[in-house]
Amino acid sequence: MIRQRNRAVARTSPLSIPHRAMAVLMGLAIGAVIAHAALADEGEGEVIRSHGYSYYGDLSYPADYEHFNYVNPDAPKGGEISIYAPGTFDSMNPYSRKGRAGQLSWMVYESLLGDMPSGGGASPADAYGEMYGLLAESLEYDEGKTWVIFHMRPEARFADGTPVTAHDVVFSHNLFLEQGLPSYAQAVSRRVTGAEALDDHTVKFTFATGISRRSLIDQVGSTPVFPRKWYEDTGARLDESRLEAAPGSGPYQVASYDVNRRIVYRRNPEYWGRDLPINQGRHNFDTIRIEYFADDNAAFEAFKAGEYTFRWEGNSKTWATGYDFPAANRGQVRLEELPDGTPPEPNGIVFNLGREVLQDKRVRQAIALAYNFEWTNESLQYGLFKQRHSFVQDTPLEAKGVPEGAELELLKSLGDVVPPDMLSEPAVMAHSSATDRLNDRRNLRRAMKLLDEAGWTVGNDGKRRNAQGELLSIDFPIASSGSATLGAVVDSFVSNLKLMGIDASFEKVDPSQYTLRSRDRDYDLVFDGYTSFLGAGTGLMQRYGSTEAEFSLFNPAGLASPMVDAIIDAALNAETSEEEETALIALDRALRHEFFMVPVWYNDSYWVAYWDMYEHPETLPPYALGVLDFWWFNADKAEALKASGALR
Repeated sequence: MIRQRNRAVARTSPLSIPHRAMAVLMGLAIGAVIAHAALADEGEGEVIRSHGYSYYGDLSYPADYEHFNYVNPDAPKGGEISIYAPGTFDSMNPYSRKGRAGQLSWMVYESLLGDMPSGGGASPADAYGEMYGLLAESLEYDEGKTWVIFHMRPEARFADGTPVTAHDVVFSHNLFLEQGLPSYAQAVSRRVTGAEALDDHTVKFTFATGISRRSLIDQVGSTPVFPRKWYEDTGARLDESRLEAAPGSGPYQVASYDVNRRIVYRRNPEYWGRDLPINQGRHNFDTIRIEYFADDNAAFEAFKAGEYTFRWEGNSKTWATGYDFPAANRGQVRLEELPDGTPPEPNGIVFNLGREVLQDKRVRQAIALAYNFEWTNESLQYGLFKQRHSFVQDTPLEAKGVPEGAELELLKSLGDVVPPDMLSEPAVMAHSSATDRLNDRRNLRRAMKLLDEAGWTVGNDGKRRNAQGELLSIDFPIASSGSATLGAVVDSFVSNLKLMGIDASFEKVDPSQYTLRSRDRDYDLVFDGYTSFLGAGTGLMQRYGSTEAEFSLFNPAGLASPMVDAIIDAALNAETSEEEETALIALDRALRHEFFMVPVWYNDSYWVAYWDMYEHPETLPPYALGVLDFWWFNADKAEALKASGALR
């Protein structure tokens, strides 16, 4: 599950998004081992051979690295960690629009280049934009990045013992194109023109010409690899909801599940890659157990009772007041605020731009003024959050003030797609509100003036209608499995909308229905978000671009902006890290100008609570908490908890 780091709902698994410091943004160069051969027979320039990949060619770890710097290579193996998931699940296939996939169901699969087993962000977690061989022991590509060849490890095996081959890689690539999410399939098919197994353990991908070289090699290198034989034998499809999971090659496999109650993943004692340098100090728990609960209140009570043992806390009220219970007071449950080096997720109240009424920016600006961050934070969230303004908050890429220098020149070069006010006005900031009362009268007056200007006037009944007599109605669904705090935040927001004369309502929806409504964009407003960016990749187009805007699950607003498209193109075609940085600052400015989301709150730390039997490295890497990756189990502490009667 993607970590929603500034939501009021409890988190079940964090996604650590790379980057923050400028040095990391530009790529860490600590002795990359890259050999340059003679001119290739095909492609552009020299052939580069390496044990890993980064766009600019710099790698932090040499070919003979023994383990990542932040792990404990001597961490003991064993024990169980248990976490919780909200709502329900009815599928173990995470790659389909159908059904609700079980938590971490993607964890059983691996890719040619490594990633965190829990989907938790970059691997390694101390260097942005670098990937190292996992199923592939090495790769080679031409300097122009028109093709790449991966040399696979012949010892790699799926959990059923069958070899992982280049034929499985090609099969998986084609399966995603034929049966995967449409936005993904369209984006990849335009850029990857061929996938070929040269032999059982060598696979070659070729790429389209005339496009950015970004997100080509890393895209195909990070695609999950499925067993072709299993799919052929079972007739299973990638686009169907099903409980039977294909065997993967990863360190953990599905051990058992009880629909809507729990899933257990067990570390494979015969895991083929356990001795690889990339895996040292990692995958330390014997089992990972996930307990499902209908809502956050029930889940928290279960944690207090020891029904599960690790909790990412995202509810400010619970963090501030909820941990006053015997086990926590005795020190048997530990509370930690751990540093988070990743930029906050750009989450908030998202406008469905497919709704005609919301296509007028004045209406969106008026609706946004109903959100009172200051009152909400102090009255409902114990003053624990900060207000978010930017899509890359607190990073070197946050747009500030009016554009100048290289950024201004870039924006001018894009012509008429950039509105004049973008060139002369400061970057859009979230509005401020009064702390002492929910309905800030100044903001309400501003909002009502905007609505009047947009043609939505107040009638005798106090409701706003347009010239055709149509009522200004806004529907805001939220998942019933969310926290009470989120419900209170939305309720207070909707009450301010009503004061403006808007016929606004919010409803708590069953998790399954909420999933369907989210996928179908059956909402006016939704509490959702986007993925942070601090590097240029073609995923930017999938999330913020126009081509797949009508149906992309990663673009809940349906944003389709020629200006944003042009800036993303500039970022993708940047030839230096400085040009890339300039374009991404401009992208942040443009996204804020388009105003398709009401920015809310964020937290710059991880809040975690756990029964005192887990340990982690003293210094955590900047880009991941890594609980399911490189933390470990202390058997003596666990035995002491059981002996005291605190845990069964």
